[in-house]
Amino acid sequence: MKKPGMIIFDYGQTLGYEPGFDLMRGYNELYKHITKNPDNITVAELKQFGDRIFQMQRDVLHTGYEPHSHQGYRAAFEYYGIELDVDIAEAERIIWDNTAIGAIMPHADTLLKYLDENGIRYGVISNIGWSGKALSDRMNRLFPDNRFEFVIASSEYGIRKPDRLIFDIALRKAGLPASDVWYCGDSIENDVQGAISAGMFPVLYECHVEGGLPKDNSALYGSCEYLHIHDWRELTDILAQTEATL
Repeated sequence: MKKPGMIIFDYGQTLGYEPGFDLMRGYNELYKHITKNPDNITVAELKQFGDRIFQMQRDVLHTGYEPHSHQGYRAAFEYYGIELDVDIAEAERIIWDNTAIGAIMPHADTLLKYLDENGIRYGVISNIGWSGKALSDRMNRLFPDNRFEFVIASSEYGIRKPDRLIFDIALRKAGLPASDVWYCGDSIENDVQGAISAGMFPVLYECHVEGGLPKDNSALYGSCEYLHIHDWRELTDILAQTEATL
């Protein structure tokens, strides 16, 4: 097995997760920032409208298109004539941070430290409706000593994994051939198959945490080699053994 020059990670259920996810809590906090509300819309009504837009967005995910969270917020605020004392990026941060503060998957920080110490570069590709800035800010908060070279949010490109294009964008950012890159994620369809389509070596990571939402990987992918691990310490050991054989 060849030592990778870079490892790219998924975010949700891979490097981080969202325990205690509660959108109403996020909307309640945002509601404090409303400066104009001509129809006297309640926080429950605002969330109900947001949920309606979100469901419309979810209905197109199967097409491979990724909507952006800012679209839904603009639709709600402008429909009701609502004005805030913050811009839309800050409104997004307020909602997400108060919906779920986020947490790291077990030993993910230790793995990143190992990569730093052994000269293995790393980045992120995530299927996510939150903005790229919001995701980058979250990664920097959860992993304050990180050296992520890039954090790619599908919302910024309108393209979702497993579409090969989003993996190819990452490879161009990295300046590496696909054969030098491993991709780690928790979904057979999005991560393993997507990585294979781009020529990367796939790592399927499955680790259940309280409050997490694991993928349905009942039909494991059997036509190509990939690693299947349940603890980031397993990957650290595999990398150490790989380096020892070089």
